[in-house]
Amino acid sequence: MLIVLIYILVFRLTHTLTTTHTQSKPTMLSALRLTSKRSFSVAAVNPYKVAVLGAAGGIGQPLSLLLKLNHKVTDLRLYDIKNAKGVATDLSHIPTNSTVKGYTPDQPDALRDALKDTDVVLIPAGVPRKPGMTRDDLFNINAGIVSGLAQNIGEFAPQAAICVISNPVNSTVPIVAQELKKLGCYNPKKLFGVTTLDSIRASRFISEIKETDPTKEAVNVIGGHSGITIIPILSQQKEMPKTITKEQKDALIHRIQFGGDEVVKAKDGAGSATLSMAFAGAKFADAVMSGLNNEKDVIVSSFVDSPIFKDQGIDFFASKITLGPQGVQKIHEYGQLSPEENEMLEKCKETLKKNIEKGVNFVK
Repeated sequence: MLIVLIYILVFRLTHTLTTTHTQSKPTMLSALRLTSKRSFSVAAVNPYKVAVLGAAGGIGQPLSLLLKLNHKVTDLRLYDIKNAKGVATDLSHIPTNSTVKGYTPDQPDALRDALKDTDVVLIPAGVPRKPGMTRDDLFNINAGIVSGLAQNIGEFAPQAAICVISNPVNSTVPIVAQELKKLGCYNPKKLFGVTTLDSIRASRFISEIKETDPTKEAVNVIGGHSGITIIPILSQQKEMPKTITKEQKDALIHRIQFGGDEVVKAKDGAGSATLSMAFAGAKFADAVMSGLNNEKDVIVSSFVDSPIFKDQGIDFFASKITLGPQGVQKIHEYGQLSPEENEMLEKCKETLKKNIEKGVNFVK
């Protein structure tokens, strides 16, 4: 039922929200342009092989559906400990120009076959957050899952662009990096922590205050991907209402930082932010493929191996990046901050450094 509802939603959006790119190239969904200047373009592209590890979960299923609908994906491979074959069979009935196949551990060499020669690998695998659970609470479970998958990626798909969705991203991305370093195949330009959900939440929430179209709003979000490490730079926003109070502004920042808690509470123990995260993951994967295809000005935010605060022992940081055929083409500076945002940044760095060290130490 979930897959049917999502498909109907995407089908309707495709017909009602289609817009034209600045160079007159139509897009599939105008909403998918929130953090990327190009998205789901119908221009000629190279066919891409994409693997989703954790494809049968709450994020994995809608994410796989959205990737099946992306014309850039011609070979979609779904892996999970169970039900991946069922999800793949279900999606295979959708008439798009791509093949889809499911893999489970009961098959010989399942991960090898799922990963071999892939261009992009997305990792939503792991357990979801439950009420009262922080991203750090997830660490002991998800760290081991991500570590094992990273080892297989390093062995069977060392050239792939790796998009890490599994939380806590601030720690799981360093885990993947360390595993790939051990195998001698770490490429910092092709490892991404997917922070797109923070950006689309910021766009949605700020549009409610400004009473604007959220697809026209773009908020620069930097730092990490949990709580106070998420820093929406509202001072760089144009046309913020002059009537907005400090209390309203603080509430907006808190909602962006802890939007996941809002969803967990609303689902009353039945899950976390799965649908919006799947949307964000599909949007980011599309941007990565646009970069690989050498499209111009593909700018997104992501948690990557960054020089910005490396001299302070913070090897990873989320900021805007430009994507290209080799992955990260440019890491952008975050720009001018207000005094309040500078205070937020200092607190962010303290927590972020600990999160990163936790991931690194897990692999040692």
